[in-house]
Amino acid sequence: MAAALVSGPEVTGEGQEPLLSPGEAEEEEEKSRDVVETQEHYKSRWRSIWIMYLTMFLSSVGFSIVIMSVWPYLQKVDPTADASFLGWIIASYSIGQMVASPLFGLWSNYRPRREPLVVSTAISVAANCLYAYVHVPHSHNKYYMLTARALVGFGAGNVAVVRSYIAGATSLAERTSAMANTSACQAVGFILGPVFQTCFTLIGEEGVTWKLINLQLNMYTAPVLFGALLGVINIVLIFAIFREHRVDDMGRQCKSINSEGEESGVVDQDTEGNIDQVAVVAINFLFFVILFVFAVFETIATPLTMDMYSWTRKEAVFYNGIILSVVGIESVIVFLVVKTLSKKTGERAILHGGLLIVLVGFFILLPWGRKLPNIQWQVCITCFCRNKE
Repeated sequence: MAAALVSGPEVTGEGQEPLLSPGEAEEEEEKSRDVVETQEHYKSRWRSIWIMYLTMFLSSVGFSIVIMSVWPYLQKVDPTADASFLGWIIASYSIGQMVASPLFGLWSNYRPRREPLVVSTAISVAANCLYAYVHVPHSHNKYYMLTARALVGFGAGNVAVVRSYIAGATSLAERTSAMANTSACQAVGFILGPVFQTCFTLIGEEGVTWKLINLQLNMYTAPVLFGALLGVINIVLIFAIFREHRVDDMGRQCKSINSEGEESGVVDQDTEGNIDQVAVVAINFLFFVILFVFAVFETIATPLTMDMYSWTRKEAVFYNGIILSVVGIESVIVFLVVKTLSKKTGERAILHGGLLIVLVGFFILLPWGRKLPNIQWQVCITCFCRNKE
C-alpha cells in the first residue's frame, strides 16, 4: 500500500493517475493505524492472557489445596490451638489478599505488570515452604501457621493485576468470555486443590522424613510443596512468555503505560471513557458476598464433620476434599453455561438468577426437622444418664 500512496498529482511510471488523491491517501493512512492488530500481536496477546489464566488458577489452588487439612494439621503441630484460632488462620489468607490487592494494583499502574506478578508469586512460594516447616519450632507453632497462610494470601493479591490485565488486553466482544474463562480457571483451582489434597492423603499422616533438611513429607505438607513447585513454574512462564498488551474496545492495539517501549509504534489513545462508580461498588459488594458464602463453607466443613460425624482427621480431609471437588465441577459447568447464556439474556439477568439460586440453597440447608446426627444423640443420652444419676 505504501508504494501506491503519493504526495502529489504525479502519474505512475505507466502514465496512470494515482489510485488515491492526497487527502484520501492521508485518510487511508490514518485508518491503517487503526487496523485491529497483526496476527503476531494477536498470538502474543493471547499467550499472555493464558499465562494470566494460569496465575489465577494457581492463586485459587494456593487457597484450596490445604483448606480441608488446616484443622487436623493445626491440632497435630499445636494442641493448644482451638477452633477459634482456626477461624483466624482461615481469615488470615483473605486479610493478606485484601491488603495486597490494592498495593499490587497500584504498582501495576506505574510499572510493568511482570514485576508485581513475579514478586507476588515468589511470596506465595516462600509462604508455602514456611507452612511445610511449621512443625519445626518447639512452641507457638500456630502463630507460624497463621503467618504462613497470611503470606500466601498476600501473594494471592495478584488477582487484581490479573483481572485488570485481561480487561485491558481484550476487546469488548472478547471481554465477557475472557472474564468467564478467568473465573472458570479460578473454579478449576478450587476443584483441583481439594483433589490434590485428597490424593496426598495416601501418603498418610506420618509420611517420610528427610532428616538432612528436617522436612516431613506427609499428607499435610506435600500439597503446599506441590503448590510451591507450581509457583516456580509460573514465574518461569511469566519471564519467558508474558508480554504487555493493551487494546481498545474495538480490538485496536493501543500503547500501554506498562510496556516500557514494548509497544512502540502503536497508537496512544484514551479509551477509558467514564466509569460508573456506583456500578463498580455494587459489583465489588456482590463479589464479596459470593466469596463470603464460599469461605464460610470451607472454614467450618472439616471441624463440623469431625464433630458431627465422628470422622477421623484423615477421613475428614479425604471426604470433604471429594465434596468440594464436586462443588467445583458444578461451578465450572455454570461458568461455561454463562458464557453462552450471557449473549442471549445479558449479565444482569444471570446475576439475579445466580443470587436467587444461592438464596434457595441456604433455605434448603436450614436445619429442618428434629432428627439429630447419631453422634449428637449419643452425647445427649450420655448427659441425660449422668444427670439422672
